Amino acid sequence: MTVSVLLLTLNEEVNLPSFFKSLNWCDDIVVIDSFSSDNTVNLAKQNNAKVYQRKFDNFADQRNYALENISFKYDWILHLDADEIITPELYAEIKREINSEQYDAFKIPSKIMFFGKWLRYAATYPVFQVRLARRKKLRFKKYGHGQRENLPTKKIGTIMEPYLHYTFSKGFKDWFDKHNRYSTDEAIATLSAKSSVSSIDLIGCFSLDQTKRRRALKLLSFYLPFRPSLRFIYMYFFCLGFLDGYEGLLYCRLLAYYEKMIILKVRMMSYVNKKDHD
Repeated sequence: MTVSVLLLTLNEEVNLPSFFKSLNWCDDIVVIDSFSSDNTVNLAKQNNAKVYQRKFDNFADQRNYALENISFKYDWILHLDADEIITPELYAEIKREINSEQYDAFKIPSKIMFFGKWLRYAATYPVFQVRLARRKKLRFKKYGHGQRENLPTKKIGTIMEPYLHYTFSKGFKDWFDKHNRYSTDEAIATLSAKSSVSSIDLIGCFSLDQTKRRRALKLLSFYLPFRPSLRFIYMYFFCLGFLDGYEGLLYCRLLAYYEKMIILKVRMMSYVNKKDHD
């Protein structure tokens, strides 16, 4: 038994050679391209991927569109981005785990790579995301700039081998452009959460389930002052980001800046909404 791969792309010609090289074991790769203007589509076709194009609206809808409208060779789908690399060790664990009938999906950790260095502490490893699932069982829903899965926790297993995430592979400009867009989505999600949630899940903040704990802490953070500074302190000191050296310091500062972008947009959106209702 093996797996199919679903890849979302937009101008990924820089990343695709390494990406496809790491998937030399896969004979069913589906690409949903958001009308790239570079050589992405040609490179994907040269690597025998099936390429479809759809205007991007959000990550959840892109993935759901593929799951509902495209035929895959295998039941298990591995969801990836072009700046992510599957190691042989991870593939070996995937092959072992998908023989289990207990789960419909698996969450997988990632190693954030920055200037060629694994950020063991600053990136708060391990952070898990649901990336492998049975095609008919998993659907996504938009949340913030990303997505969340629709499966109950008991149906989601855990794979411990990580994939490598080269999030800065296209340079700082691309990172800032992406996070400028992401911060808008996060600001909208922040305002929505604050208006719809009546209480903070304090018990969830101490949950042994990492996903539940992270989500509860994120909700709590919406109400805390000095969020950018608190995020830097948490990552750099409490998570020992300083042990990652200069790369750890820079990464923590970048994430604090991203937090500041979200706060500024929340304030602006709140001001505009208030003004519209006056």
